[in-house]
Amino acid sequence: MNIDTILDRIYLMPLTSKKILKDCMEEVKYSKGHALLRADKIEKNIYFIKKGIVRAYADNDGDDITFWFGQEGDLALSINGYVKDQKGYENIELLEDCEFFKLNNDSLQILFDKDIHIANWGRKQVEYALIEAEKRLISRLVKTASERYTDLLKNEPELLKRVKLSHLASYLGITQVSLSRIRSNVK
Repeated sequence: MNIDTILDRIYLMPLTSKKILKDCMEEVKYSKGHALLRADKIEKNIYFIKKGIVRAYADNDGDDITFWFGQEGDLALSINGYVKDQKGYENIELLEDCEFFKLNNDSLQILFDKDIHIANWGRKQVEYALIEAEKRLISRLVKTASERYTDLLKNEPELLKRVKLSHLASYLGITQVSLSRIRSNVK
């Protein structure tokens, strides 16, 4: 996915503002398994996923709890680092070889002060992320595991082909055995 498409997904900026923002980015590639972001570290970069898929997870007494998947077009970042310049709680690992557009958060904060269009774009990015997080939370609280799986099947079919069952089960809040049972009942 190209950077213009990614930047325009949520908020359209004037071309001059978009060019200023793009000029602060660099393209990077990392291999499957790479730790893009680490918990308990102040993360200074924001990544726009050009190609590949990542997962965000938290460590819970040695168990990984997956709470988000990002794929082409999504932003991978530590919200604590982005908003408060504090250590994050999430780890983000690559589930495939990935390509990103990388943007330093300090540079972005300077651009927010200089360009209202970039500042509005950043605000819209956070608002969108909040809406998506709220949807995931409400789904986890009010829907059954089977309903959550059916939603994934309907809304994110590519995810089911690209992500290991153990990660999907963790994301759905169930065991792999339960996921296998749900999958066989849905077919």
